[in-house]
Amino acid sequence: MRNLFHDAPRTALTAAYWAFVIYLLLPLMLMMAMSFKDANFIAFPISEWTFDWYAKVMQDKQFLEAIIYSILIAAATTLAATTIGTWVAMLIVAEGIKGQAIIFALACLPAVVPGMISAISMRIFISAIDMPTGTAAIILGHTVHAVPFVVVMVLTRLRTMPSNLVDAARDLGADSVVAFFRVTLPYLWPAIMGGMIFCTLLSIDDFVRTFFLGGYQPTLPMLIFAKVQGGMSPEINAMATLVLLATAAIGLYAEYKTRRSRTR
Repeated sequence: MRNLFHDAPRTALTAAYWAFVIYLLLPLMLMMAMSFKDANFIAFPISEWTFDWYAKVMQDKQFLEAIIYSILIAAATTLAATTIGTWVAMLIVAEGIKGQAIIFALACLPAVVPGMISAISMRIFISAIDMPTGTAAIILGHTVHAVPFVVVMVLTRLRTMPSNLVDAARDLGADSVVAFFRVTLPYLWPAIMGGMIFCTLLSIDDFVRTFFLGGYQPTLPMLIFAKVQGGMSPEINAMATLVLLATAAIGLYAEYKTRRSRTR
């Protein structure tokens, strides 16, 4: 009886955990199941299963163009956010720099500001500097949002780096630039790679900022949103399933890189 009461909190916690997992995954599983429905409407039961909707999606020119456009924006965002985030992280741990706590707080602020507020403020900002909506504005908004994640990941790695590594390189005649590229950068690379992957995911999935900053050419989330306005169909479920699987694969790889960077 004592063991029963002793294990009760753990059992309740485990049950709550799996209930939460089911709550999160069940809608996704239903969405994926509906992408194989043989009819034009979404409802149970599914009398026959088909891959026709996936074939139709892969032949959809708008879908393919939106994917390419989203990937190009994500690539530019990742490059800019990784460069800025790594530089800010280096600045935070550098010796002789005052106000490092303030720098860290300002760098991480975009991650805690609500997406709607961030998108509205970015729209006001680009209007103030006469920047037209479109690709450049989207990249700017996505970069501002992605930088904090790179800062946190790189900063965590930097704080575990032995200081004698750079000192040894200096003793061997390397200047600051050579020491950075030959010692610091290889040490930070796992964290930088993890940050780059997170930047890519954030950019591809970002709907709110794209909605406020975008032009006429839609990204993938914008295209799916536009198609939903015309009514739900298994084709939309197929699109969402493909995006979900790709995002999950990239996310799992990012988690692997993050864990590896913490243990190395």
